[in-house]
Amino acid sequence: MTNYFPRKEDLALDHQDAFVTSLARRVADREPGESALAALRRAFLSAVAVQDPIAGFAGPAFTRMIAESPALTACLRGLHDQREEALAGALAEATGAAPDAIAPRTAAALIGGVHRVLFRRIQDLNLAGRDNREIAAVVAAEAAQAFALLEPALADYARAWLPLR
Repeated sequence: MTNYFPRKEDLALDHQDAFVTSLARRVADREPGESALAALRRAFLSAVAVQDPIAGFAGPAFTRMIAESPALTACLRGLHDQREEALAGALAEATGAAPDAIAPRTAAALIGGVHRVLFRRIQDLNLAGRDNREIAAVVAAEAAQAFALLEPALADYARAWLPLR
């Protein structure tokens, strides 16, 4: 069975591509006139509402397996890093900046940091025995606070162009 996966971690974390590209895809697919931050907040809250495993709703057994495995924890940390890099690339493209420009990399670090903290919060609540409905209610409220902290810096950053009429 592991012949299809280069590492054992890949078998456990089988949604890697979707996870790594999720934020960058949301930026690329944002609505006309919508900032990157607004699109990412909207997408996160939608993922929480449907209790999407990619947002962290993986269930207590799976979450415990990750938490108890240094190899899986390290792999997940690496996936968060890759997701942030992909987001930086999408933000650079959206703003016409060079791929190594500081602004898209900084914006990606800020937004990626909020996603990381919220993902971890979902895991912690899962490990504490809270059910997904309860976790979603807590995290939706906390996400509103977390994303609000980014508003002063990123409210208009990478706003999608409105089509000309």
